[in-house]
Amino acid sequence: MSDMVDRRTLLKGAAATAAGLAALSDFEAKAAEALRFTEPVAFSYDGLKARAKDMARSAYVGPAHPAPQVVQKINYEEWGKITFRTDHALFADGPGRFPVEFFHLGLFFQKAVDLHVIEGGQSRKIIYDQSYFDMPADSVARQMPEGAGFAGFRIQESRDGALDWHKNDWVAFLGAAYFRSIGELRQYGLSARGIALNVAVDDHPEEFPDFTNFFIDSNEGADSVTLYALMEGPSIVGAYRFIMKRGKGVVMDIDSSLFMRAPVSRFGIGALTSMYWFSETKKETAIDWRPEVHDSDGLAMWSGNGERLWRPLNNPPRIMVSAFSDNNPRGFGLLQRDRVFDHYLDGVNYDRRPSLWVEPLPGPQGEGWGKGAIQLCEIPTDDEIHDNVVAMWVPEKPIPANAQIDLSYRLHWLADEPYPSKLGRCVATRLGRGGQAGLPRPPGVRKFMVEFLGGPLASLPYGAVPEPVLSASRGSFSTYKLVEAVPDDVPGHWRVQFDLDPVSGPDPVELRCFLQANGETLTETWMFQYHPF
Repeated sequence: MSDMVDRRTLLKGAAATAAGLAALSDFEAKAAEALRFTEPVAFSYDGLKARAKDMARSAYVGPAHPAPQVVQKINYEEWGKITFRTDHALFADGPGRFPVEFFHLGLFFQKAVDLHVIEGGQSRKIIYDQSYFDMPADSVARQMPEGAGFAGFRIQESRDGALDWHKNDWVAFLGAAYFRSIGELRQYGLSARGIALNVAVDDHPEEFPDFTNFFIDSNEGADSVTLYALMEGPSIVGAYRFIMKRGKGVVMDIDSSLFMRAPVSRFGIGALTSMYWFSETKKETAIDWRPEVHDSDGLAMWSGNGERLWRPLNNPPRIMVSAFSDNNPRGFGLLQRDRVFDHYLDGVNYDRRPSLWVEPLPGPQGEGWGKGAIQLCEIPTDDEIHDNVVAMWVPEKPIPANAQIDLSYRLHWLADEPYPSKLGRCVATRLGRGGQAGLPRPPGVRKFMVEFLGGPLASLPYGAVPEPVLSASRGSFSTYKLVEAVPDDVPGHWRVQFDLDPVSGPDPVELRCFLQANGETLTETWMFQYHPF
């Protein structure tokens, strides 16, 4: 206790005199009644990077697991009964515009993170106290020791905004190096990750580094939130800076300096994690009462040469990793394009899940991310509770031990892409039996119906029919191919219908299609990985 300052005790004692209060900053005086802090220490982002670099030279220790015998008894139901007291929120009365609330430790969040507040170039650690939370009188969480730490935190809406900040948050950091935002449509969905290491690598287990320390800047009067984070794992230590702005959606500018303890073969930058169970593309009979269940329905890519690509997601029969080689990509993202409630029929608002776009930012010398690949990892799932999709940028060369990587990028949490293409876009992918009605159906042949909408398709002259450009990694297309306007009276809504005979083989079939007219590209390129039944 000698290194801790109980601010309540200070206020109740001699420091509560007018002279004593004058010695405290306005922020300390307001926070004193609610939160407890350690003594201040100097803080800077350069100092945090130096700390991360020094740590990388030492053996990995890992985050604290306080009172494990207690934490393991705080199951999901018990954890849900523990709520943070909004009157104890950091910045509930200023100086920052966006109050911050804390998550309690529990069975599914056993690792403690340290939370600090920054003011005037100094940081103070926030000391855990049960009084910050409302919990049942018989809650096992009442056995937690003082100073145990927190599971994470969330940032509430602005105190002077249209929404009640006590009930609405817009960013959450909870678990390992994961974080989420509600985006433009005010609904949580997919997550971002500080880094993804060795995802789906046969000879190495995936590594999940942890954010172990957060430093939240008071940002007096600012329209954004700036925070810093220290991340550590067995193979890596990193220092991060997040500048997060709440506007139409949420935009995060992220800078990071990463220091390698050990080599990593699959080094995932700007990693996104989502869930895709099924959609109109493919659904097993009576697997669920809802028409579709997914947080994201496709991977959008804007390549370094300007090409626009759309890859609908799969729930594959086995773990699949697809790589889309590129040089200095302009961006990529996991999107939720289908916004029709009747396509989901669920009160958990899948139709409002955010789309998340990664925009690489130039480095200090104006360089981009160089050569590598946007990689998509898809994992089989039989329920919506599992995140089974990862999208990330992977550099061309493996990252060696003792390397330093400095990165800058921007995350856009929106309803759609931040820089939409002028081309028509793919809006649906549908599969069925090959052949024609009334005739014997050829065995093993699959029919595809791919819909495109908008862009130059909407201004085609009367009677003009776009031409499909099709390719497949194996198999053959039947002579039965058709391009037609979808009969729904929506301008620029066209569909391509074709049959594929995949021919036997163990590998999936990689398909590509786009529409053109008179040599002009009219749509983005649809890409699909088909697994023959």
